[in-house]
Amino acid sequence: MSKNETTQGNPKDLFSVYQENVNKLFNGIKQSVPQYHQSITNVQQEYLQAYENAVDASISLQKEYAKKTGIASSIPEATLKVIHDTTEEFMKAASIQNQVALATIDATQQNIKTFNDNAKSFADLNKNIIQSWISAFTTKNN
Repeated sequence: MSKNETTQGNPKDLFSVYQENVNKLFNGIKQSVPQYHQSITNVQQEYLQAYENAVDASISLQKEYAKKTGIASSIPEATLKVIHDTTEEFMKAASIQNQVALATIDATQQNIKTFNDNAKSFADLNKNIIQSWISAFTTKNN
């Protein structure tokens, strides 16, 4: 295809076609991100609900079995305190883990933003370097 050939009546060059198709690709991806986010959120909620239901059913079944067979299910106060304290410590650890995970995600997002900002500056710098080289090697007609 020569430089002057056209596509659908418009003159096209390699870079404009490339840019147009890259823009279409990224626009398509940007439109699908909210759908993926919603789908992942829905799956997480369904999984959590299913797990909670399974645990509740298991406890209910065990309680019913113990009641019908006459197995004692009362526990001493000291054991109850250990269970409650362990649960509290687990919840604290989970909270800290969540905070670390969220801080890591925020830091990653900031690093990507910084990279994005710097990529444009780097591209502009390279553009200026190329222009300088071109200027140095082209003859000026006066």
